[in-house]
Amino acid sequence: MTPTRVAIVTGGGSGIGLAIASRLSADGNAIAIFDRDGAAAEAAAAGIVSTGGSAVGLTVDVTDRAQIDQGVVDAGERLGRPTVLVNSAGLDGFDPFLKITAEKWNRILAVNLTGTFDCCQSVVPGMIEEGWGRIVNISSSSAHGGQPMMTHYVASKAGVMGFTKALALELGPKGITVNTIPPGFIDTPMLRKSEARGLLGEGVEHHAALTPVRRVGTAEDIAAACSFLVSDEASYITGQVIGVNGGRNT
Repeated sequence: MTPTRVAIVTGGGSGIGLAIASRLSADGNAIAIFDRDGAAAEAAAAGIVSTGGSAVGLTVDVTDRAQIDQGVVDAGERLGRPTVLVNSAGLDGFDPFLKITAEKWNRILAVNLTGTFDCCQSVVPGMIEEGWGRIVNISSSSAHGGQPMMTHYVASKAGVMGFTKALALELGPKGITVNTIPPGFIDTPMLRKSEARGLLGEGVEHHAALTPVRRVGTAEDIAAACSFLVSDEASYITGQVIGVNGGRNT
């Protein structure tokens, strides 16, 4: 299959980002995986190539604008101009409000919100020149109703939602759509790590039993929604918050 478009997926070395990268490759896109763990990015890209896809893994920390800009250049030289961007890189945090230090606050915002801003600003000029683009920002369902012990994380993800809506209005006339997916309760390494630390109360299966569809979500559920949003068929959908949460938020 000849790749039709080039997609950048940040945080694509594991979890939701990896599932999105794999799905977009299966859809026929060439994939540039950005991850601060360069070995994970390269391994993910190798996995895609082994199945007949086209991919490169690049060491990119989304808190470093110079690395982002260089990654976009490298992706363009090796695969072609990126016209799809999925901002999936993320960092969580569990801290009582009064124990959130300035360092923790700034770090989470730098990854989740400023990183999203910088990646968009780096990629959008090429999309404008092409007259076509798709941006999907991965936010969090915790921004709908809040989450105790996570004020820094929730604030950053709520910021991603507002950022998405504003950017969509600005870029719509240029042929670029911008949407956000706030995942619900998704079975990822990050979630299991939180469970192991005792941060999920009675655990993943308990929460899954309370979810209307009676199961925990998968990274592939998020990837499926992302696949649609970056397609031509989704050209009339922009500025939207597309919840994928099994009915936990409506």
